[in-house]
Amino acid sequence: MRILLSNDDGYHAPGMAVLERIAAQLSDDVWICAPASEQSGTGRALTLTRPLRVRKFADRRYAVSGTPTDAVMFALAEVMRETPPDLILSGVNRGGNLAEDVMYSGTVSAAMEGALAGVRSIALSQRYGKREPGADVSFAPAEEWGARVLRPLLDQPWSPRSVVNVNFPEPEVGPVKGVRVVPQGLRDYGRVRFDTRTDPRGFDYHWLSLGRVNPPAGDQSDLSAIVEGWITVTPLHLDMTHHDSLPMLATALADV
Repeated sequence: MRILLSNDDGYHAPGMAVLERIAAQLSDDVWICAPASEQSGTGRALTLTRPLRVRKFADRRYAVSGTPTDAVMFALAEVMRETPPDLILSGVNRGGNLAEDVMYSGTVSAAMEGALAGVRSIALSQRYGKREPGADVSFAPAEEWGARVLRPLLDQPWSPRSVVNVNFPEPEVGPVKGVRVVPQGLRDYGRVRFDTRTDPRGFDYHWLSLGRVNPPAGDQSDLSAIVEGWITVTPLHLDMTHHDSLPMLATALADV
């Protein structure tokens, strides 16, 4: 099995080294094509107004001066054009990608690009808790459980244009309880705020700050499961059509 690895934390990110070790348990034919620098929050962005520069570090190892989508697209169209992958793994992201995070996540977007190309694709993310500034994030749950979770997924038939989103709970909650297949949750957007500061020249600048929000009571989504110590597995699909609204809209516009 030929596996392509990418991420949004950058080619040199610790999570990429973890992902390499996970992939090595599944195959000895592993390729890397990842952004050269961190691209968190870039979502499905493409680089269209400047050229991409690609650095080859070794056979089957490349860094691209663009977004996660750029990296996967370049790998499929150029680097692996004659030898396409059977599987794309994106991650292991430093931080969870839960609920509406998937709409912004470069990690999930790299997997989405693979799915659009018809390649089975999985996003993996490691949630972490409070820590001292500058302290390392532990990827222990992802390292221990990664291959164990992936193997049964690879034995299943996949729907076209679908992605599997996997999140590992933070080590601080205790031993991993197991795996749960759960739907995507939804947080309250009241958690969004901007931290406004002033630079040495007297001009204001703003840092986007996203506070943690506990899932609502009775929630059965990825948000609740991850807090309880479960690995969450959520199938996503790229067809954004709201099919239930098609008849209503067709009727409303029938006489236009």
